[in-house]
Amino acid sequence: MIRRLYNWTISLAQTPYALWALAVVSFVESSVFPIPPDVLMIPMIIARPSRAWVIAGVALVASVLGGLFGYFIGAILYDAVGLPILEFYGKTEAAEAFKGRFNEWGAWAVLIAGMTPFPYKVITILSGTTGLSLPVFILSSIIARGLRFFIVAALLWKFGAPIRTFIEKRLGLLFAVFLVLLIGGFYLVKYL
Repeated sequence: MIRRLYNWTISLAQTPYALWALAVVSFVESSVFPIPPDVLMIPMIIARPSRAWVIAGVALVASVLGGLFGYFIGAILYDAVGLPILEFYGKTEAAEAFKGRFNEWGAWAVLIAGMTPFPYKVITILSGTTGLSLPVFILSSIIARGLRFFIVAALLWKFGAPIRTFIEKRLGLLFAVFLVLLIGGFYLVKYL
């Protein structure tokens, strides 16, 4: 099922409505959809590198708006909608354990989930469930998703199709390593 959904999502990049499709996929990925918008962004930017920044901007705006919808799900519809989504991703137990500490580190959680392969939708729902400050959530989402989408756009704009495999297979890992180093640096500065 996921493979068919992935193939269908990629096929949207070849339609005249690709930017609208990207906006919809970016929006729903931030709250419920399992396929990341990068799947659409990559072929769209390779086909039209001159539109790389517009494509990344559409993904950013729609993703942050979708993140706000995920926040709403967590805040208002957690039992009816949020819990089944977390169960689908096998994150229910982790979510319960994480709730107690979430708001203390919530901005970091949003940043990490927004830039790495960790399901961003889990964090958007948890942010609403735990009542993470809405301005903190929005700012963290803009930074994380902006970095993710604009770095992908910049790499594709600069290097084109040859960088596609690297982005699809390794960019999430590089973001994760970058965030570990960044958090480690903050930890060292604060406690040493």
